[in-house]
Amino acid sequence: MSKKQKAILTISAIIALAFGIVPGAGAMHIMEGYLPPTYCIAWGAICLPFLAMGWFSIKKTLDKNKKSITMLAIAGAYVFVLSSLKIPSVTGSCSHMTGTGLGAILFGASSVSILGLIVLIFQAILLAHGGLTTLGANTFSMAVAGPFVAICIYKLCQKLKVSKAVSVFLAAAIGDLFTYCVTSMQLALAYPSAEGGVMASAIKFLAVFAPTQLPLAIVEGILTVLIIMGLETYAKSELTEIGFIKVV
Repeated sequence: MSKKQKAILTISAIIALAFGIVPGAGAMHIMEGYLPPTYCIAWGAICLPFLAMGWFSIKKTLDKNKKSITMLAIAGAYVFVLSSLKIPSVTGSCSHMTGTGLGAILFGASSVSILGLIVLIFQAILLAHGGLTTLGANTFSMAVAGPFVAICIYKLCQKLKVSKAVSVFLAAAIGDLFTYCVTSMQLALAYPSAEGGVMASAIKFLAVFAPTQLPLAIVEGILTVLIIMGLETYAKSELTEIGFIKVV
């Protein structure tokens, strides 16, 4: 069996195992109908320029190298699987890994906005995970804000000469945590506290998310490092083609 075949088999096994242990919970991203209509429209409008940048970014990547679609598919599948493993956390939302750090590191944050949108649509329709009315809010928190922070952390670590494994871990973990900071703020804006307003409400949401999201972020960081290590072993040529591995 060739290295490429082993890589495909390994990734398939991981996906099959992940789907096999997905709990039948009723928890979601921000669920259908939870946000007022004005907020749904506003968050959708805010996402539009990021989605446009993502479309052009993916088009540019594929124009340079058609074979990079395989790596894009792997990054998208990683987002789908990890963000489907949900843990009930607070009314109207849940805690789960995002998986967006991998795509941001490999292709840049803009591309992940499109991958994340596709994943969220499929989850809303097929898994009742999230919702179509809250698609804009969920896209912004998981597919825009998180990936942009992740790639900024990764590039900062590179400039500081931090090892690749630590850079990937920090990017994936902090990107995950920032997603939930944004989600907490989105919920707080829609439902400010009677005493203390938006900030008091945001702190309450963050306090409820933290016990589950902190360990999940650490797990996501470790998983992303392992996936990168696996790709460097079995898909080195593909990583070189997309520019992740530099040719000296």
